Amino acid sequence: MDKHELEDDLKLVSRAQKGEVTAVGHLFDRHYQSMFRYFFARVGQRQQAEDLAGELFTRMVHHLPAFKPTGVPFRAWLFRIAYNLTMDHFRVTNGLELASLEKVTLLAQPEHNPVQQVERQLTSETLQEALETLVPEQRQVIILRFLVGLSLQETADVMERSLPAVKAMQHRGLKTMRATLAQLEL
Repeated sequence: MDKHELEDDLKLVSRAQKGEVTAVGHLFDRHYQSMFRYFFARVGQRQQAEDLAGELFTRMVHHLPAFKPTGVPFRAWLFRIAYNLTMDHFRVTNGLELASLEKVTLLAQPEHNPVQQVERQLTSETLQEALETLVPEQRQVIILRFLVGLSLQETADVMERSLPAVKAMQHRGLKTMRATLAQLEL
């Protein structure tokens, strides 16, 4: 997200805090897709992801009056709410967490070529196995960075960690995944 988009978010937040309903709608439109992808990557079911995204924006509207710009992007604030909402969801569902990467990938880019679909499914299953070997924080970093597309700084903001800590988690997570993938190829 560039500086212009961050400023636009803050302007929209300010307008929404003043009661402008269209500003809330613009915030929803601007962030829904990435929030939905995040939830879908975490829970693996479209309906649950949609429900969680809806709940996220309900919470956003409820907590928006208390939002104060602190230098942390609004999107990171939203992802923090999304993370907490996801953790609440897992407590209720006994910790069933990881979604099928195949579903996330197929949702993002449906293929019409059956050969490509099979190759993509095999790759996704292998990647899912590799993701499952990670500790939860490393998995969270990998999902936020590579499935959702957040920057390192945004990921650090969401996870309330320092940039070096996120870089280290990403490095260790990718290293573990590479080792797992190498073993799976043997």
